[in-house]
Amino acid sequence: MSNEKRLKGLCIKATPLGENDRLITVLSEEQGLSRFAVPGARKPKSSLASAAPLTLLEIQIFGKKNLKTIRQLKIIKSYSGLGKSIECLAAAQAITELTFLLIGNEDTQNNYLSTVLAHLDRLCEYKALAESDLKILAMSIQSLMHLLAIGGLSLPLHYCCETGKPIQPPIGNWDWTCFFIPSEGFSIVEDSRSLINLNASEIALMQRLLFPDLPIKSNGELLGPKEVWKKILKIFCIWIPAQLGKEISSLKILGEFYR
Repeated sequence: MSNEKRLKGLCIKATPLGENDRLITVLSEEQGLSRFAVPGARKPKSSLASAAPLTLLEIQIFGKKNLKTIRQLKIIKSYSGLGKSIECLAAAQAITELTFLLIGNEDTQNNYLSTVLAHLDRLCEYKALAESDLKILAMSIQSLMHLLAIGGLSLPLHYCCETGKPIQPPIGNWDWTCFFIPSEGFSIVEDSRSLINLNASEIALMQRLLFPDLPIKSNGELLGPKEVWKKILKIFCIWIPAQLGKEISSLKILGEFYR
């Protein structure tokens, strides 16, 4: 049929619809966020019952109305393993919460879905070495850093928001300070609006988060102590609502877990 289409996307939300159906929100590169009805998905033996959050799907949709219907679906990958720990699940939920704030309906997004999947893969595959493993917190923060950059709201870490001069942290100079100003970014000039001050090592660590890999020492340990990562998390907890008008509740869970 001409009104049928195949789509690959990540289910990021599912809610009841009527007595037996389900309404799912799917993130795809072609259409951004789309909502589809899944008839009979809440019936125990339904072939469509696997339309669940954090599941990568290939779906066949049809219909000319605003709310199209899923006729068939195939699971490509399930990220249910993220429920193995509170911190992993909170990190994944932070990604989906930010996605709802950043991405519009039927809005083409180049590389956004692939970036989300890359970060979910890393969280799902990582084996925590100990309780309260800081690498999971770092992975969560870095995922938000990358997604904000794709969404056009990246933290301006390389240029002073007041002077426009490059921010080049002099590692080892403990007298040097950078100032975080909500809604604007980072300044090398002291400002009364600043809520958080960072030394050269801390801003350099944040700059490294823009790279694909985590900042890791030669011995495999994560760069930066717990208190620094908590400070960086706090910056994101301020920056995101300042830019998008809403807090990410999952970040509060992470903050409580690593307090």
